[in-house]
Amino acid sequence: MMDRRDFLATGAVSTAGTLFFPGNLLAEETKISNKQKLVQPLSFKMDGEWKEFELYIDVHTHEPAPGFKYHTLAFNDMIPGPEIRVNAGDKVRVKFINKTDLNHTIHWHGVYVPWRMDGVPFVTQLPVMPKNEFIYEFVAEPEGTHFYHCHWGTLMHMQAGMFGSLIVENPNDSIKKKFPYEREYTLVYSSHDTNYIREEMNSMLERMKQRSYLMKEGRFNSEQWAVFDNKEQFAASLENGYQPPYVTNRRSNSDLPQANWFTVNGKSYPSTPYLFIKSGENIRIRLINAGAETHHLHLHGHDFWMVADDGVPLEHPFKRNTVPLTPGKTFDIIVEGKNRGIWTFHDHDTRKVTNNGLYPGGNLLALVYEDLPADELIISKHSGNPMYNSNAGMGDMKKMDTTKNDNMGAMNKMMFGEDKLPKIALDE
Repeated sequence: MMDRRDFLATGAVSTAGTLFFPGNLLAEETKISNKQKLVQPLSFKMDGEWKEFELYIDVHTHEPAPGFKYHTLAFNDMIPGPEIRVNAGDKVRVKFINKTDLNHTIHWHGVYVPWRMDGVPFVTQLPVMPKNEFIYEFVAEPEGTHFYHCHWGTLMHMQAGMFGSLIVENPNDSIKKKFPYEREYTLVYSSHDTNYIREEMNSMLERMKQRSYLMKEGRFNSEQWAVFDNKEQFAASLENGYQPPYVTNRRSNSDLPQANWFTVNGKSYPSTPYLFIKSGENIRIRLINAGAETHHLHLHGHDFWMVADDGVPLEHPFKRNTVPLTPGKTFDIIVEGKNRGIWTFHDHDTRKVTNNGLYPGGNLLALVYEDLPADELIISKHSGNPMYNSNAGMGDMKKMDTTKNDNMGAMNKMMFGEDKLPKIALDE
């Protein structure tokens, strides 16, 4: 087990050993690998007019960044859950299978479902009990970028990873007409208190074990379930000595979650995806905040077009380079390939660009131009310091101590490896 001091002592060596050379960055195998960091589509089968999907929930071991894993909950063994993509007006049927020992539902955030399909436990449906199934049916509307998430134990279950994107496409997309594009990306943001998740999952599983036993023995009642028919029944129980759960605090920890990991598509830097683009190309990026923190997303070197808000196309798109993505919010943006390079796209609240408190990490990713010439990836060629610049003039070289220069050059190579971009720096 490596502690922080050991990590810092070996940081320079490990950084030099984990380089992304340009040949790999722009190679086809890198692009194929990058697809695994993007949302994964959920396949369907047709049953008459219905598009049928299947979602299940189970306990999952998740690795947001290399070397760190924790147990959590996930749809179809992935975080985020698979992307459901349909056309406006499609009839959608989702078979939901609960493989866990906890209760769950699915809420279709931003979608005009029938109220019995809205996934709010004890309001629209009973919770889906352990090892049970539920069928959700609705017509896909309105168009736009939406998402789905669990609506039971929401404080824990959503940050645990129970969310996924739901895209309703319009064949006559007004956005695509204004900004023609071929490629698009879905980015689902979230925040996680991994200590809270572990403790709360253990506590919830223990409570459900007790409940299941009591139900089997016929000894379970509404007070133990903390569910009442009306306020009068609740008040009568209080008069008879009932203590509601917020008084006894049956949770494992009375403190609210304090996120220590921040993810994009379930991954934290350096495992976050690249957004590939070419000069002259437009790309569409669908931004979804499925977590409980606000992310102030900033793109270097560009302004982007705001083209949709909560899935609704904007009649008058406008430009900006930073957007606050609040909890439950979705935005669609268009990036125009007008400034060739490798550009950072990150949360400007740098607390959220950390992994367990260490910067850089979290929701830090890069916009990468595929047509970037190889010579632009050389650091020394563009360095302003002649000590590191192989193209420095003779006048500059004469003024320098060549021994010191040789030593610094050797140290620079030892510390940072070859002078090519991009590198992975894990502790600036």
